[in-house]
This record gives sequence, structure tokens and C-alpha cells, in this order.
Amino acid sequence: MNARVLLPWTDIEVPEGVEAAYYDGLGSPPPDLEGVEFYVLPYDRGPEPPKLIGRLPALRVVQALSAGVENLVPLLPEGVRLANGRGLHDLSVAEHALALIHAAQRDLPRWFAQQARGEWVREHTRSLADSRVLLVGYGSIGRAIERQLVAAEAVVTRVASHARPAEDVHGVDELPALLPEAGIVVLVLPDTPATRGLLGAAELAALPEDALVVNVGRGTAIDTDALLAETRTGRLRAALDVVDPEPLPAGHPLWTVPGVVLTPHIAGGSASFYPRAKKLAGEQLRRYVQGEELLNLVPEA
Repeated sequence: MNARVLLPWTDIEVPEGVEAAYYDGLGSPPPDLEGVEFYVLPYDRGPEPPKLIGRLPALRVVQALSAGVENLVPLLPEGVRLANGRGLHDLSVAEHALALIHAAQRDLPRWFAQQARGEWVREHTRSLADSRVLLVGYGSIGRAIERQLVAAEAVVTRVASHARPAEDVHGVDELPALLPEAGIVVLVLPDTPATRGLLGAAELAALPEDALVVNVGRGTAIDTDALLAETRTGRLRAALDVVDPEPLPAGHPLWTVPGVVLTPHIAGGSASFYPRAKKLAGEQLRRYVQGEELLNLVPEA
């Protein structure tokens, strides 16, 4: 089978007989892409690479390297299949989620600021060990986060869109009963109509004093104004890799609220991601050329 593919990196293994063109998402794509059948999207390059999907008349498969692909589905021409990057970011996001939790629980921003001032003032802090953690979003990334939480001897309660009693997973409809017992809430959710505003004013108010809200999924899962109101008073704390709006505008009050730790949506982009992404892309190309079922196919609407 002869096929033409468009790849983001030159060191992806390409099967024999496949002609590859390369586009890293920066600048203009290469010319003469009419025959491209398989497009591996550049990762984390903004809105321009997805726009190319509609300009590839021979396209049959789009391989995304992100776990969430809700923004890509409306761009797919009829008959084009979409595969996501499920599994690629599990460890990266889990590491970052744990880093955010530790930073907040052990008050690392305070000590960093103190270091910059050359001060030595000691105080005991909160801990992750023995904390009750509500893990909302129990997919592959959620499982990776859970492994690290359990290793830290936290007590984890699993929550997914629907209850799965055989796996001891609660349904999201049980949140009102679960939130008052949670010292830490970790959100690992996509941006969908069902998840937007999942933690609003009422849900945040149900959390106990000094609880920590962690978000490494999509910023829309939390009502930002409601979170701002709770953190400004010091009743709740937050550690966020994603926000709504995103990027957070300069001057937004959330930047300077004590007890809020912010990182700029970088949880999934660690060094471990790239070799895993290249391996997946190479395997998908092999499967495509040999007529095998692709991995991580997103169900067609």
C-alpha cells in the first residue's frame, strides 16, 4: 500500500513505501498536500494545525497526540476517522498533579519566596499522607494519578461520569454527598456540556474549610468566579494547571490570591511524552498500512 502522511517530527518510524511530509505546526505547512491520507497533528501548537484538516482532500485518518479531542470532532470531514493520544500523558499529568498537591500542602510557594528574601523561618505544614482525596475523572490519567496518591498513603475516592460498583467507582451524581468529606478534590475532566461548571458555587461551598481544589483536566469544569470568591476569603485553596478563561488574562485577580498555585497548562508536556508519542504514531502508521484496526479510535457520532 502506498500512502502519503503528514507528521510533526522527522524521527517517527515510517513504514516502507510510505511517503512522509513534515509539519511541526510552526510557520506554513509544506506545499502539495493533496495526497495526504494520514495526518499526525503537531502537539500543543495552537489553533492553526487543526485548521489544516479541512484542506486535505484525500485525508482518511487524523491522529491527535492529546487525550482530549473535543475541539477536533467538529472539524472532521465525513468519513475521516479520529484517534486520540490516550495513554501518552498519563504519567506526565500524574506527576504534575502530585507536584501541585505537594506544592500546596507543603506550602512551597511560601518557602520559595522566603528563599528569595534570604529568610529562615520555620513552620509545620499540611500533608498529603492520610488526606481524603476525591478523584473526579477515573480514566487512564485518573488511574495514573491514583497510583501516586496511594503511594503517598492518601485515601482515594474514585468518581466517574457513571457509577461502576465493581470497581468501587462512584457516579458524579454522588458528589453532593462526597464533597463534604474531601480534603482534596482532583479534577481530570474533558470539556463537555456535562462537565462545564461541575464545581460551581454550591459544590465549592460544600467542601470543608481549607480544602484544596486541583484541576489538571479542563478549566471549564470549575466556575472561576465561584472559586475566586472561596479562595479570596481563604476558606478554600487551589492548585490549577488549567483555568477558564485560558490563558488567564494579565491582571486577573486569580493570579495574586494567596493559597492559589497556578501553572500554564503544562501538565501533559513533560520529557516522557515525546518518545511515547513518536512510538504511538509509528505504530498507528504500521497498522494503517497493513490494514489493521487503529488504536484509540474515537467513536463516531
